[in-house]
Amino acid sequence: MPEPEADAHAYLSPPVQRAALLLRHIAEGDRVTNMAATARALGINRTTLLRLLTTLEAERFIEAAPQGGWRIGLGLIGIAAQAFFSQDLVQTAAPAIGRLADQLDLSAHLGVLDRTEIVYVVRRTPENGRYVSNIRIGSRLPAHAANMGRIILAHLPAARVEEIFAHAPLPASTAQTPVTLEQLRARLDADRAEGLAWSDGFFEAGISSVAAAILDAAGTPVAALNVSGQTAAFDGPARRERIGGLVRETAEEISRRLGWPGPAALPNPTKLKVVA
Repeated sequence: MPEPEADAHAYLSPPVQRAALLLRHIAEGDRVTNMAATARALGINRTTLLRLLTTLEAERFIEAAPQGGWRIGLGLIGIAAQAFFSQDLVQTAAPAIGRLADQLDLSAHLGVLDRTEIVYVVRRTPENGRYVSNIRIGSRLPAHAANMGRIILAHLPAARVEEIFAHAPLPASTAQTPVTLEQLRARLDADRAEGLAWSDGFFEAGISSVAAAILDAAGTPVAALNVSGQTAAFDGPARRERIGGLVRETAEEISRRLGWPGPAALPNPTKLKVVA
């Protein structure tokens, strides 16, 4: 009688294994800009590699990267985001985020940090809102430019932020985007001091938003939420105070449901050091 492990291996599909290996390779940073090198690294021939790339791109599991080659695509990210929806974080956050969208008549989102990008995993729009966000679940934005990314980074230790961006460019989305670690440090210091990350046209002209971090039982930032809308919807000190207050309260409510005991659990990151 065959061993259970050997019997299970008999049903493995080599083409699926090769596709999974390639996806992991791309996710780990190989954009496949050198076909021969990637083929050697994966132990497959270039024709097989080309077929895999073409198929994965057609299924939207990978997509062309702006700097050349490929990166993980929205099709695969969307599947992962839907799977993420079954986890405690999203199950806990989604009702509160929906309520926040209706309270403020603004679109509300939940995002998680993936290396240098923020990935949207929840999107809620108000029933009678005039502005409806066109961000999709699975969309990715640069963390240093988008305020959900900024507020998560603001709650991470300085050494971790430096590690994330040590070899990563900081492209400008608008004139307000920090493009050096020194500029990012100043922005994160301000965000951390206020406990909110505001954006008035910082990422997209005419659109304002504000984000707050969601913390786990150890005070570690595991996600962020934000609300966004036309800049006119944020006009006036009273309106901004209401928006900021409700965003902060909602983030704290979700954090407490995840086990965060309160302000004493907030991390105290050391200041960022500029990489020479």
